[in-house]
Amino acid sequence: MSQRVAVTGATGRLGSLVCEVVEAHPEFELIARLTSASAPDEGAEADLVVDVSHPDASEAIVDRALRRRQRVLVGTSGWSADRLAALAGRVDSAQGGVLVVPNFSLGSVLGTALARIAAPYFDAIEVIEAHHPHKVDSPSGTAVRTAEQMSEARAGAPVAAPFAEQPARGQLVAGIPVHSLRLAGVVAKQEVRFGGPGEVLSVVHDTHSNDAYRAGIHAALEFAATMTGLTVGLDSVLGLAELGTPAAPAPTAEQRA
Repeated sequence: MSQRVAVTGATGRLGSLVCEVVEAHPEFELIARLTSASAPDEGAEADLVVDVSHPDASEAIVDRALRRRQRVLVGTSGWSADRLAALAGRVDSAQGGVLVVPNFSLGSVLGTALARIAAPYFDAIEVIEAHHPHKVDSPSGTAVRTAEQMSEARAGAPVAAPFAEQPARGQLVAGIPVHSLRLAGVVAKQEVRFGGPGEVLSVVHDTHSNDAYRAGIHAALEFAATMTGLTVGLDSVLGLAELGTPAAPAPTAEQRA
Protein backbone atom coordinates (compact mmCIF):
# COMPACT_ATOMS: atom_id res chain seq x y z
CA MET A 1 0.00 0.00 0.00
CA SER A 2 1.35 3.44 -0.96
CA GLN A 3 2.31 5.96 1.70
CA ARG A 4 0.09 9.03 1.42
CA VAL A 5 2.16 12.23 1.51
CA ALA A 6 1.24 15.87 2.13
CA VAL A 7 3.86 18.54 1.36
CA THR A 8 3.76 21.92 3.12
CA GLY A 9 5.51 24.73 1.30
CA ALA A 10 4.76 22.84 -1.91
CA THR A 11 5.08 25.86 -4.23
CA GLY A 12 8.56 26.84 -3.07
CA ARG A 13 11.87 25.85 -4.69
CA LEU A 14 12.45 22.85 -2.47
CA GLY A 15 8.76 22.04 -2.09
CA SER A 16 8.27 21.74 -5.84
CA LEU A 17 11.22 19.35 -6.03
CA VAL A 18 9.92 17.26 -3.12
CA CYS A 19 6.59 16.92 -4.93
CA GLU A 20 8.40 15.72 -8.07
CA VAL A 21 10.35 13.10 -6.11
CA VAL A 22 7.23 11.87 -4.29
CA GLU A 23 5.26 11.56 -7.53
CA ALA A 24 8.09 9.62 -9.19
CA HIS A 25 8.38 7.12 -6.31
CA PRO A 26 6.18 4.02 -6.73
CA GLU A 27 5.70 3.58 -2.98
CA PHE A 28 4.41 7.10 -2.28
CA GLU A 29 1.29 9.00 -3.31
CA LEU A 30 1.16 12.80 -3.22
CA ILE A 31 -2.29 13.68 -1.89
CA ALA A 32 -1.87 17.34 -0.85
CA ARG A 33 0.21 20.34 -1.97
CA LEU A 34 -0.12 22.73 0.96
CA THR A 35 0.70 26.45 1.14
CA SER A 36 0.27 29.21 3.72
CA ALA A 37 -3.28 29.65 2.36
CA SER A 38 -4.28 26.03 3.02
CA ALA A 39 -6.80 25.24 5.73
CA PRO A 40 -5.40 23.55 8.88
CA ASP A 41 -7.35 20.35 8.20
CA GLU A 42 -5.97 19.89 4.69
CA GLY A 43 -3.61 16.92 4.49
CA ALA A 44 -5.04 15.36 7.64
CA GLU A 45 -5.43 11.99 5.91
CA ALA A 46 -1.73 11.78 4.98
CA ASP A 47 0.53 9.15 6.52
CA LEU A 48 3.60 11.38 6.12
CA VAL A 49 3.87 15.17 6.20
CA VAL A 50 6.89 16.74 4.51
CA ASP A 51 7.49 20.25 5.86
CA VAL A 52 9.60 22.53 3.67
CA SER A 53 7.71 25.71 4.50
CA HIS A 54 9.06 28.61 6.60
CA PRO A 55 11.01 28.67 9.88
CA ASP A 56 8.24 30.62 11.62
CA ALA A 57 5.58 28.08 10.61
CA SER A 58 7.51 24.83 10.93
CA GLU A 59 7.06 24.15 14.64
CA ALA A 60 3.26 24.48 14.50
CA ILE A 61 3.10 22.23 11.43
CA VAL A 62 5.15 19.54 13.16
CA ASP A 63 3.09 19.73 16.37
CA ARG A 64 -0.18 19.44 14.42
CA ALA A 65 1.11 16.41 12.52
CA LEU A 66 2.21 14.72 15.75
CA ARG A 67 -1.24 15.23 17.25
CA ARG A 68 -2.67 13.50 14.19
CA ARG A 69 -0.27 10.55 14.60
CA GLN A 70 1.42 11.41 11.30
CA ARG A 71 5.11 10.90 10.65
CA VAL A 72 6.98 14.09 9.71
CA LEU A 73 9.95 14.82 7.47
CA VAL A 74 11.25 18.35 8.14
CA GLY A 75 13.43 20.11 5.58
CA THR A 76 12.81 23.61 6.94
CA SER A 77 15.67 25.59 8.51
CA GLY A 78 15.62 27.06 12.00
CA TRP A 79 15.74 23.88 14.08
CA SER A 80 18.60 24.68 16.46
CA ALA A 81 19.92 22.26 19.08
CA ASP A 82 17.67 23.80 21.76
CA ARG A 83 14.55 23.50 19.59
CA LEU A 84 15.44 19.92 18.69
CA ALA A 85 15.88 19.01 22.36
CA ALA A 86 12.39 20.31 23.10
CA LEU A 87 11.00 18.53 20.03
CA ALA A 88 12.46 15.20 21.17
CA GLY A 89 10.27 15.27 24.26
CA ARG A 90 7.15 16.02 22.25
CA VAL A 91 7.92 13.21 19.80
CA ASP A 92 8.39 10.73 22.62
CA SER A 93 5.14 11.82 24.31
CA ALA A 94 3.25 11.40 21.05
CA GLN A 95 5.02 8.11 20.27
CA GLY A 96 5.60 9.59 16.85
CA GLY A 97 8.34 9.80 14.27
CA VAL A 98 10.12 12.93 13.03
CA LEU A 99 13.14 13.21 10.74
CA VAL A 100 14.79 16.65 10.56
CA VAL A 101 17.10 17.15 7.57
CA PRO A 102 18.98 20.48 7.41
CA ASN A 103 20.29 19.67 3.93
CA PHE A 104 19.26 16.97 1.44
CA SER A 105 22.49 17.17 -0.60
CA LEU A 106 24.73 14.11 -0.31
CA GLY A 107 27.82 16.25 -0.87
CA SER A 108 26.81 18.66 1.87
CA VAL A 109 26.29 15.83 4.34
CA LEU A 110 29.72 14.41 3.52
CA GLY A 111 31.24 17.90 3.80
CA THR A 112 29.84 18.26 7.31
CA ALA A 113 31.16 14.79 8.21
CA LEU A 114 34.63 15.75 6.97
CA ALA A 115 34.47 19.00 8.97
CA ARG A 116 33.53 16.97 12.04
CA ILE A 117 36.63 14.81 11.53
CA ALA A 118 38.94 17.81 11.22
CA ALA A 119 37.47 19.89 14.06
CA PRO A 120 39.41 18.38 17.00
CA TYR A 121 42.75 19.00 15.28
CA PHE A 122 42.55 22.78 14.73
CA ASP A 123 42.00 25.62 17.17
CA ALA A 124 40.87 28.22 14.60
CA ILE A 125 37.63 27.40 12.75
CA GLU A 126 35.32 29.63 10.70
CA VAL A 127 32.29 28.84 8.52
CA ILE A 128 31.28 30.84 5.44
CA GLU A 129 27.95 29.98 3.85
CA ALA A 130 26.27 31.55 0.81
CA HIS A 131 22.75 31.15 -0.55
CA HIS A 132 20.39 32.76 -3.04
CA PRO A 133 18.92 36.13 -1.95
CA HIS A 134 15.45 34.69 -1.30
CA LYS A 135 16.58 32.50 1.61
CA VAL A 136 14.89 34.06 4.63
CA ASP A 137 17.08 32.73 7.44
CA SER A 138 20.74 33.14 8.28
CA PRO A 139 22.87 31.39 9.26
CA SER A 140 21.59 28.45 7.25
CA GLY A 141 20.42 25.32 9.04
CA THR A 142 23.32 23.43 7.48
CA ALA A 143 25.87 25.91 8.85
CA VAL A 144 24.31 25.77 12.31
CA ARG A 145 24.36 21.96 12.35
CA THR A 146 27.94 21.88 11.05
CA ALA A 147 29.09 24.26 13.78
CA GLU A 148 27.23 22.33 16.48
CA GLN A 149 28.69 19.01 15.34
CA MET A 150 32.22 20.40 15.18
CA SER A 151 31.84 21.80 18.68
CA GLU A 152 30.63 18.41 19.90
CA ALA A 153 33.58 16.68 18.21
CA ARG A 154 35.92 19.04 20.08
CA ALA A 155 34.45 17.83 23.40
CA GLY A 156 34.01 21.36 24.71
CA ALA A 157 37.46 22.67 23.76
CA PRO A 158 37.03 26.38 22.87
CA VAL A 159 37.69 27.64 19.36
CA ALA A 160 40.14 30.51 18.94
CA ALA A 161 37.86 33.36 17.77
CA PRO A 162 39.54 36.73 18.44
CA PHE A 163 37.34 39.85 18.54
CA ALA A 164 34.22 37.70 18.32
CA GLU A 165 32.17 40.54 19.81
CA GLN A 166 32.60 42.59 16.63
CA PRO A 167 29.58 42.23 14.28
CA ALA A 168 31.83 41.81 11.24
CA ARG A 169 33.29 38.67 12.81
CA GLY A 170 30.05 36.78 12.15
CA GLN A 171 27.58 35.11 14.46
CA LEU A 172 28.92 32.70 17.05
CA VAL A 173 27.24 29.30 16.77
CA ALA A 174 28.42 26.82 19.40
CA GLY A 175 31.45 29.10 19.80
CA ILE A 176 32.37 29.05 16.09
CA PRO A 177 32.09 32.19 13.88
CA VAL A 178 29.63 31.74 11.01
CA HIS A 179 29.41 34.24 8.14
CA SER A 180 26.35 34.37 5.84
CA LEU A 181 26.20 35.71 2.28
CA ARG A 182 23.00 36.17 0.26
CA LEU A 183 23.83 36.68 -3.41
CA ALA A 184 22.12 36.53 -6.78
CA GLY A 185 23.58 33.74 -8.91
CA VAL A 186 24.22 31.45 -5.93
CA VAL A 187 22.25 28.30 -5.14
CA ALA A 188 24.14 27.19 -2.03
CA LYS A 189 27.75 27.03 -0.91
CA GLN A 190 29.48 26.27 2.37
CA GLU A 191 33.15 26.51 3.25
CA VAL A 192 34.67 25.52 6.58
CA ARG A 193 38.18 26.84 7.13
CA PHE A 194 40.53 25.38 9.71
CA GLY A 195 43.68 27.28 10.69
CA GLY A 196 46.75 25.82 12.35
CA PRO A 197 50.44 26.66 12.64
CA GLY A 198 51.69 27.10 9.07
CA GLU A 199 48.61 25.70 7.32
CA VAL A 200 44.95 26.19 6.44
CA LEU A 201 42.52 23.40 5.55
CA SER A 202 39.28 24.18 3.68
CA VAL A 203 36.28 21.89 3.27
CA VAL A 204 34.13 23.34 0.48
CA HIS A 205 30.81 22.22 -0.95
CA ASP A 206 29.06 23.90 -3.91
CA THR A 207 25.47 23.27 -4.96
CA HIS A 208 24.91 24.22 -8.60
CA SER A 209 21.26 23.19 -8.98
CA ASN A 210 18.39 21.70 -7.02
CA ASP A 211 19.12 18.34 -8.67
CA ALA A 212 21.71 17.89 -5.88
CA TYR A 213 18.84 17.29 -3.45
CA ARG A 214 16.96 14.54 -5.30
CA ALA A 215 18.87 11.51 -4.00
CA GLY A 216 18.75 12.79 -0.43
CA ILE A 217 15.01 13.47 -0.60
CA HIS A 218 14.47 9.97 -1.97
CA ALA A 219 16.48 8.38 0.85
CA ALA A 220 14.81 10.53 3.51
CA LEU A 221 11.31 9.64 2.30
CA GLU A 222 12.01 5.92 2.50
CA PHE A 223 13.53 6.25 5.97
CA ALA A 224 10.70 8.47 7.24
CA ALA A 225 8.02 6.00 6.16
CA THR A 226 8.81 3.58 9.01
CA MET A 227 10.78 5.63 11.57
CA THR A 228 9.98 6.16 15.23
CA GLY A 229 11.36 8.80 17.58
CA LEU A 230 13.40 11.83 16.53
CA THR A 231 16.20 11.50 13.97
CA VAL A 232 18.32 14.47 12.95
CA GLY A 233 20.37 14.73 9.77
CA LEU A 234 20.70 12.86 6.52
CA ASP A 235 23.96 11.50 7.93
CA SER A 236 21.90 9.35 10.31
CA VAL A 237 19.84 8.05 7.38
CA LEU A 238 22.97 7.19 5.39
CA GLY A 239 24.89 5.63 8.29
CA LEU A 240 27.44 8.47 8.54
CA ALA A 241 26.47 9.73 12.00
CA GLU A 242 29.46 8.14 13.75
CA LEU A 243 31.97 9.27 11.13
CA GLY A 244 34.40 11.69 12.66
CA THR A 245 34.71 10.22 16.16
CA PRO A 246 38.48 10.37 16.84
CA ALA A 247 40.11 6.99 17.42
CA ALA A 248 42.65 8.71 19.68
CA PRO A 249 42.74 12.04 21.54
CA ALA A 250 43.48 15.01 19.28
CA PRO A 251 46.83 16.73 19.85
CA THR A 252 46.80 19.66 22.25
CA ALA A 253 47.39 23.25 21.15
CA GLU A 254 50.90 23.06 22.60
CA GLN A 255 51.66 19.94 20.57
CA ARG A 256 50.35 21.59 17.39
CA ALA A 257 52.37 24.76 17.87
